[in-house]
Amino acid sequence: MKKDETKHEIIENYFIELIKNETINIGDQLPSENEIASQFNVSRHTVRQALERLSQCGLIMKEKGKGTFCISSGKEEKKSKNIALLTTYISNYIFPKITEGVEEVLRQNGYNLLLFNSNNDIENEINCLKSIESQDISGVIIEPAQSSINNMDKKYFEKFDEKNIKYIMINAYYEDLNPAYIVLNDEQGGYRITKYLIELGHKKIAAILKEDDIQGQKRKVGYLNALKENGLKTDESIIGEYTTDTKEMYIDMFLREILKMKEMPSAIFCYNDDIALKCIEILRKGGLQVPKDISVVGFDDSSLAVASEVKLTTIIHPKKQMGMQAAKYILGMVEGKLNRPQYIFDAELIVRDSCTKK
Repeated sequence: MKKDETKHEIIENYFIELIKNETINIGDQLPSENEIASQFNVSRHTVRQALERLSQCGLIMKEKGKGTFCISSGKEEKKSKNIALLTTYISNYIFPKITEGVEEVLRQNGYNLLLFNSNNDIENEINCLKSIESQDISGVIIEPAQSSINNMDKKYFEKFDEKNIKYIMINAYYEDLNPAYIVLNDEQGGYRITKYLIELGHKKIAAILKEDDIQGQKRKVGYLNALKENGLKTDESIIGEYTTDTKEMYIDMFLREILKMKEMPSAIFCYNDDIALKCIEILRKGGLQVPKDISVVGFDDSSLAVASEVKLTTIIHPKKQMGMQAAKYILGMVEGKLNRPQYIFDAELIVRDSCTKK
């Protein structure tokens, strides 16, 4: 007995020692209040004080009509207060707002944010995952790099599971992992913006889409579904697909071919706002004005959508909201309140002046 220990502290420390030494294990039933009172020659009130403190420490739980049971070994390590955010990019496009949302929630809850950037490169992503795995990190928010062709790094997510590092995917996810995720409904977005162009009277609608990201593949499905449901034929000659590495060269080449056509498309659906602005610039150099001569739509409602003279019709990406929701989910997982939450944001169309009726 330590000097100045109260009677209930003596009982508390006695049971803490038994639990840590595994004399009492998880699931074992403790003696009754009467038995403890008799053992220590104290009142039941003192016993209740001790048991209440042990319960508050998460070591025991009282089940009505059954008794008091051990629910923890008392050996759990303190969870790290570090959360990693691994995105394809950090400082441009939609990513500053996503990061802002994540950081805001983590800061409010006393967690630290560690930033990692793959530059949408699979090898870079693997290096980031290795670094995260080796650090004192309890949770990871991840946007997969080149997600439609990436089969190299899934074993690292299995390592996260083994080490109890929680993770949630944003913008894209691997279905075979059945992970926690938050995404925008890209297929719905591709459908809605294409249907809007059709409603304006456009029948020949080109598309420039990203081939190596799941988002691009889903947006293509939406685009094709809208054409089919409205009785329009799919014309492969006006559907362009680029990769991360070929973007600059491919878009210029694709649009030069479009400009040579005798019967040009009257509208172009672009994978995102960045591509849409590049299209507008190339079309302008080719002597076409948007939207007077040709309509152009983007996707994501980034800051670029209103940065130029032509304000883009586009699909809203819930940038900051996604970041905040991802942070809330990962904290819930780290703290054992959530398992594998999954959420899909609805794709909303915002109409500006980059389109006109055909």
